[in-house]
Amino acid sequence: MEITLEERRRPRRAGRWAVNGLCVVVAVLALGFILPALFGLQRYVIIGGSMTGTYDLGSVVFEENVPVEDLRVGDVITYVPPADSGIDTLVTHRIVERDGDTFRTQGDANPDADPWTFQLDGETQNRVSFHVPYVGYAFIALGDRATRMAVIGLPALVIALYSLVELVGVLRRRPEPTDEDAAIDVPAQRAADATRTPTAGTGV
Repeated sequence: MEITLEERRRPRRAGRWAVNGLCVVVAVLALGFILPALFGLQRYVIIGGSMTGTYDLGSVVFEENVPVEDLRVGDVITYVPPADSGIDTLVTHRIVERDGDTFRTQGDANPDADPWTFQLDGETQNRVSFHVPYVGYAFIALGDRATRMAVIGLPALVIALYSLVELVGVLRRRPEPTDEDAAIDVPAQRAADATRTPTAGTGV
């Protein structure tokens, strides 16, 4: 059965789409790392359930740095609780009380306010501006070195193999020189030699 030109092109088109898709995925992930910093935003991944309903597990919250004096009840901030709280990791909770420089927070999904109060040491504090749901799962996966290498290395390998296949295809399609192209026109060459003027020798 004869294979048409269109049928031959289909696998190449599919390969191009796959490569382009991988490039888009890698570009989006790279932008997710780079763009927030360019706009002065901090990025945090929600890995707990205390803010479920507002920021679900796996969401990414983007935060701007604002003066502490601008913080108000209702703002959501990310901070490290005081040492006597027994928690030594970052917490993203909503401010429910403020008494001068003293704050109290609460997770939106928690029935009660946090049992601690705290003061912020710096003059500025990160405050949530917006969030993107579920994207954080990708960042959590990229936290694993093996996964990160696979995400970066696999597209690069696919692109390299596709480029190699394209190169081999181009070389195979290059026309081979025919005997007619390689033959020397002997009569024409002899005629050209006959028209040459002999060089006269100089006798002594």
